[in-house]
Amino acid sequence: MISSVCIYCASSNSIAPIYGDVAIKLANMLVDNDIAIRFGAGNNGLMAKIADTVVAKNKEKITGIIPRFMYEENWHHTGLSNLVITETMHERKQLMVKDVDAVIALPGGIGTLEELLEIITWKQLGIFLQPIIIVNTNNYFSPLLSMINKASEENFMRKEHLNLFGVVDTVDEILKAIEECPIYDISIRKFAAL
Repeated sequence: MISSVCIYCASSNSIAPIYGDVAIKLANMLVDNDIAIRFGAGNNGLMAKIADTVVAKNKEKITGIIPRFMYEENWHHTGLSNLVITETMHERKQLMVKDVDAVIALPGGIGTLEELLEIITWKQLGIFLQPIIIVNTNNYFSPLLSMINKASEENFMRKEHLNLFGVVDTVDEILKAIEECPIYDISIRKFAAL
């Protein structure tokens, strides 16, 4: 049973409309399935699309987590009932994934890519063990996935590590992908290194 997810996604307002459409569809699907959302609390880009959608339907279903310096810059979504202010980015990222049932990555910039690669690394190290789903809208993540495959081909990482995350093309595939992800425990650490 999936009760909560963390979403990583863009804070840019200058992206193609298709990405916003996917973010809104995802937000609606999660709320309609009674799944709570944690996200970076931003008031721009896909973060704002998700927050606006969820707040309009059931604002108790979304929690924004933002470091104090971003809050002081007024980068937070003001419609959130549940807003957590952290002292550091590291604390923010830890709280975003604490006790969630899955992580979902939508397209985003360097911050989103950093969060995604970090959570995959945490899974490789047995720190985070839940499903990680990459939503490859418009083939956005394909170059990154090619790079990860190249790392495996050249023995910078094990082939088994390619199973640490799932990839879908559409929102409709996400819940099934989460349910079908392999279940890991801390024994995964045994093959962390080559």
